[in-house]
Amino acid sequence: MGVTSTGVTSTAVTDSGGASAAIGGRVTAHVREREAGGPDALPLDELLAAGEPVVLRGLARDWSLVRAGLESPRVAMDLLRSHYNGRPVQYNWGEPETAGRPFYREDFTRLNCEVRRNGLDQVLDELASLLDEPRPPTYYLASLPVDSVLPGLRQANDLDFAAHGVDAPPSIWIGNRVIASCHYDAPNNIACVAVGRRRFTLFPPDQICNLYPGPLEPTPGGQAVSVVDFVEPDFERHPRFREALTVAQTALLEPGDAIFIPSMWWHHVEGLDAFNVLVNYWWSSMPAYIPTPMHALYHALWTIRDRPEREKQAWKQVFEHYIFGPADGAGAHLPEQARGVLGPVDETMARQLRAMLIGKLNR
Repeated sequence: MGVTSTGVTSTAVTDSGGASAAIGGRVTAHVREREAGGPDALPLDELLAAGEPVVLRGLARDWSLVRAGLESPRVAMDLLRSHYNGRPVQYNWGEPETAGRPFYREDFTRLNCEVRRNGLDQVLDELASLLDEPRPPTYYLASLPVDSVLPGLRQANDLDFAAHGVDAPPSIWIGNRVIASCHYDAPNNIACVAVGRRRFTLFPPDQICNLYPGPLEPTPGGQAVSVVDFVEPDFERHPRFREALTVAQTALLEPGDAIFIPSMWWHHVEGLDAFNVLVNYWWSSMPAYIPTPMHALYHALWTIRDRPEREKQAWKQVFEHYIFGPADGAGAHLPEQARGVLGPVDETMARQLRAMLIGKLNR
């Protein structure tokens, strides 16, 4: 799939500029891009219709945090301190040997970093003291809700999701040269680079097998991540990663740039400077009363995966009929009043399903 005139108009989209990224000796393609008109011209409908990653050049260029970061990392830190309300924050910390990659230890049962809790001002002070350190410890403050810790920051640093009727409260990510290993998120995502540069490498959802996901628990950041080392891929150990690289897309984002990452797309994110700040917005295409499919995944691992192959194939057909076929297909031959859960799930039906499942699981 490509971003074409059927989604974002072809006149507005061009190939990303800049040097291509090479992973494992292979040069990757560029994420498509378009010039952004500013936070109040967010093209949400076009992005969702295209269903492909798109770089939005300059979307956040007028943010006060972006302008501060272009002066210096310390000016950006001072701006963040000016909004900080004193609440403790949680972050990952790793020895210099972590090399900026929160990941697993050799046995994949433990992580190579520890979770710490401190004041944001203290974290910023420590990061400031390490700006010129060639091998610093890893600092990674991930997915901190902006409104709960940095009230007022949004006034001059925000995207206008409300104009689209979308509730997407921002999160902020702060650290040094940190790698967020390749993973997917269920919601749609717009990530805005505020301070420092970041490189994104993306893969479509159908590459999950070729990316060698790690354990579902524990994880470095809440989601399963690829265990492939993108700096030095081991193709003997992970041979299918070569196939993933044939469809990889890469983008280098400067301060003020943003990227749209559709739901379920895998993305590997590298902070390239001594101090990096990113602000992102997650939002779902479904109403709040529809929960994450991750619950269904865990339930299926428990109830289906280890059954005999013949039974698994039979259940696959059941799911194709009820779940993966047309939403109205399974109940189309029934009178509307008889469809029950085969009809559209509204908020009332969602509560009934939840109660039924809780009751069955508690037996």
